[in-house]
Amino acid sequence: MKKSIKSCSEQIEQLKQILDESDAILIGAGAGLSTSAGLEYSGTRFNMYFNDFYEEYGISDMYSGGFYPYQTLEEYWAWWSRQIFWNRYVDAPKPVYRALLELVQEKDYFIITTNVDHQFQKAGFEKKRLFYTQGDYGLWQCSKPCHQATYDNEELVCRMILEQKNLHVPAELIPRCPRCGEPMTMNLRCDATFVQDEGWYVAKRRYQEFIDNHKGQRIVFLELGVGGNTPAIIKYPFWRMTVQNPKATYICLNYGEAVCPQEIEKQSLCINDDIGRILEQIEEVGVA
Repeated sequence: MKKSIKSCSEQIEQLKQILDESDAILIGAGAGLSTSAGLEYSGTRFNMYFNDFYEEYGISDMYSGGFYPYQTLEEYWAWWSRQIFWNRYVDAPKPVYRALLELVQEKDYFIITTNVDHQFQKAGFEKKRLFYTQGDYGLWQCSKPCHQATYDNEELVCRMILEQKNLHVPAELIPRCPRCGEPMTMNLRCDATFVQDEGWYVAKRRYQEFIDNHKGQRIVFLELGVGGNTPAIIKYPFWRMTVQNPKATYICLNYGEAVCPQEIEKQSLCINDDIGRILEQIEEVGVA
């Protein structure tokens, strides 16, 4: 692995030039992008919205709270309704996603993301340019699952937020599958029951078509905040496609994890800094 030793200003200028001269940009976004936008799962933000869960169950962050073995569905949905509301239906505290849109909106771009918080569309990105590989906080599915379909949850989530008491939602608000009557669950990829509905497959086809349409061109693989939990979805394919295309450039913006393999070092730019701060610096020298 190689890390860049160029100065920050040199890297920003190089980044701007690469984006200016590109034919297309394929964005791969991970949790680090949403963290930069202020959607942190621990610390002050967790204490603000989930302190009662900490006091009752000892849960210390939003991620682990999603795996807690709640004894009842009323407790389960008290947790998950808050998790969904504060990370899906409320705008991110910082305008990082909007800054990213301003950077790429005049380019031919597509986005593949493991994030499930819907912040791309909330910021104004076109749905047809997005592939959410791991699900969406705004969707439910049958827990069984008895069929391959998902369901919007905003109306019922908002009711759960308003009506929950003592870490429980009313029993009548527990969502159940309209076909088999089993409890619904989150449409998040955590085991083999994850539902890939028709919209998922449409987005996957668009992603592959974008790649096929730009083979051999000056495409930028722009990786934003992708960690090591699921590298086979974004990171490894971006590296592989960069190796296969001598005109391609791999760009990694990641605070603490901005690296690339030696095989693509000459085709890469890695910037170890907060993504939001990098986007601000690009704006200062002129939007690509």
